Amino acid sequence: MLKYKAEIKEEQKEKIIKEFLPYIKYTAYRLSWKLPPHVTIDDLVSVGLMGLMDALERFEPGKVKLKTYAELRIKGAMIDELRATAWIPRSMRKKIDEINHAREKIERKHGRTPDDVEVAKSLKMPLDEYYRILQYAVSSSPIRIEDFKTAKYTDSDLNLSECIADPGAKTPLQTLEEKDVHEKLADIIKSLPEKEKLVLSLYYYEELTMQEIGRVLNITESRVCQIHTQALVKLKSKVKELR
Repeated sequence: MLKYKAEIKEEQKEKIIKEFLPYIKYTAYRLSWKLPPHVTIDDLVSVGLMGLMDALERFEPGKVKLKTYAELRIKGAMIDELRATAWIPRSMRKKIDEINHAREKIERKHGRTPDDVEVAKSLKMPLDEYYRILQYAVSSSPIRIEDFKTAKYTDSDLNLSECIADPGAKTPLQTLEEKDVHEKLADIIKSLPEKEKLVLSLYYYEELTMQEIGRVLNITESRVCQIHTQALVKLKSKVKELR
């Protein structure tokens, strides 16, 4: 495959398109099993060509090979097309278009937004069927994070996915309450005898075993266990008093 310059001329584009056409057709046929009834392989080929043209416009030499970049854009364009069209059958799409046209017609005539009863009546459509079609239209509309990337944020580092709240994250109130508990617990630990504080510190913060703590303090392992148990009993008792 030829080497490409930073600015690809029209003559070169034609040559590149001819080179990639077999790959576009091959990819379209591979994805054909996913096609909804109203989308043909030719439609996918056209979308693939558009993906290739987009790749040629965006391609920056030196960062990645054109072949790799273009193939990703081609396949990505086809998959996006499948996502956008596979959600709703042609017959249902036609009914939705009829409802939209009827709504626009009534709005132009009366200069106001029509209610659902008016629209359904103008189409001689039962109201329950009208609502069923609207519900289908709403539930069948795919929404992607990428759709929210407007020109306002095109050149920024804003990632919308990072702005979505984490359902598992703590609320400010929970964080404040937890901080308050930690502070009170720290005060309670400070009130313990020095040896008990030391055992707790070595066990929970330094992560020493009971046997290792015994060596440090020059006492038996069983004595360390007794001191540890005494400290925990006192802590539990004082924590209950706070509630």
